[in-house]
Amino acid sequence: AVRVLVADDNAEMREVLRLILEREGYEVDEAPNGEMALQLFREKPADVVVTDILMPEKDGIQTIMELWRDYPHVKVIAISGSGGPETETNLQYARLFGAMKTFPKPVSRNELIGAIEELLACGALTAHPTFFECVTAMAFDHFARARLDFAVYEVGMGGRLDSTNIVTPEVCVITQIDLDHENYLGHSIQQIAAEKAGILKPGVPVVCAAGRPEARAVIARRAAELNAPLLDLDQGSGIAGRWPAGETLPTPALPGRFQKRNAVTAAMAARELRQRGFPISAEAIASGIAQTRWPGRLELVARAPDVYLDGTHNPAGARELLVFWDERFAGRRIFLIFGAVRDKAVEEITGLLFPRAAHVICTQPRSARAISAQRLAELTSHDADHTEVIAEPEAALARALTLAQPEDVVFATGSLYLVGDLRRWWRARRSPSTITA
Repeated sequence: AVRVLVADDNAEMREVLRLILEREGYEVDEAPNGEMALQLFREKPADVVVTDILMPEKDGIQTIMELWRDYPHVKVIAISGSGGPETETNLQYARLFGAMKTFPKPVSRNELIGAIEELLACGALTAHPTFFECVTAMAFDHFARARLDFAVYEVGMGGRLDSTNIVTPEVCVITQIDLDHENYLGHSIQQIAAEKAGILKPGVPVVCAAGRPEARAVIARRAAELNAPLLDLDQGSGIAGRWPAGETLPTPALPGRFQKRNAVTAAMAARELRQRGFPISAEAIASGIAQTRWPGRLELVARAPDVYLDGTHNPAGARELLVFWDERFAGRRIFLIFGAVRDKAVEEITGLLFPRAAHVICTQPRSARAISAQRLAELTSHDADHTEVIAEPEAALARALTLAQPEDVVFATGSLYLVGDLRRWWRARRSPSTITA
């Protein structure tokens, strides 16, 4: 894999850059100043050095100069964030002394990864594909060998740069857009929508359920540029107005208000495929939606107390979960088991959910990206009346079950990794009271 050395005296900036780079499959080393960066480089040479300019002990300009003197083939990306004309002056000096790419802070995920990918594309670097890229390629190969009639591809994140985005689909679908993966996709709804719109293809129909007006505007503009027919669920009279007269709106068996919108989105995509010659009847659409089951999404696994496993991992999902709680469990105590990964809006999610819970147990999923249970509690305990820390997810759920009375509700949420851990454990200890999906 490509090795990247990040030099920056700001620990938070190093952490952000490390998360961005590791998510793309790069190996990352960190240094808090130029002196330590040079020492690290001599011990473990990096393919790319990303360096800040203003650092103590040895600044970025000196670091670039020494790197080029001793390692003339090194590839350097320089960043600086002092603000004003001084930033551009610093970056000009960095380019003069050998930086191949320069960016003012804060550098976005797209800028950073785009710069490295450009170096890769021109042959300046070599790289092994990421884990997700390998799995995607395996899926393509398997589906081709199986001679499938149809395949549905969901992007891993964003869309424009996703490895699934090499296909030309029969129809594109864009679901609800909200703030998520901001370090990778951008810090505004418009930026995130632009990344999602990257899956659109010339002349290919688009079913849009983006929701927010600013997101819908971005999708509509890109669809117009590509002459791609657009079916916007929120245009004009909304969902009901987009559904054909005489046909009943599909009714999902899945719990949660948002699933009704998802069902209509899927049905609209299926109807568009029918218009393109695929034999999908209205009865098949209704039957498929009615029979759909989704493990790990508001999944009820036991009664008395009710035990739910849910993969909510962003603020939009947390808001929908609150609606579900208010509709189903008003006046009932909720025992919440929560674990998350570091690159999520953890404090915003917990700020929504924790005040509603009678008791919170902070835990951590089995993932290298997980935030530790102790750190999670330190960040969020002020949002809950009662908090305890149990790192092992299975022990956390067992503890909640000992605290809850039959009329109470136990919820485990915050990460699909956490839900996966608990589903495996729950199925292994399945009892007659368990409700199967």
